[in-house]
Amino acid sequence: MRGRSEKCVVTFRTTAGAMAMEAACKAGGLPGRLIPVPRSVTAGCGLCWAAPPEGREALEELVMKKGLDVDGIYAIIL
Repeated sequence: MRGRSEKCVVTFRTTAGAMAMEAACKAGGLPGRLIPVPRSVTAGCGLCWAAPPEGREALEELVMKKGLDVDGIYAIIL
């Protein structure tokens, strides 16, 4: 069983938004992956991008630069 650790989680209103984030992060070399939204967070499409907490600033910059449609950015324990 994996240990729980803090993650930076980005939620989306639509699946298309989640897929755009995945593509932008892969193109930009940012770590993370799409996962189902944890119960403690709500999101419209049911998917979120989970990344290490130290990558939050880079994710926020990417969202602004690319104009990605995100619902929220959270720090949670997963």
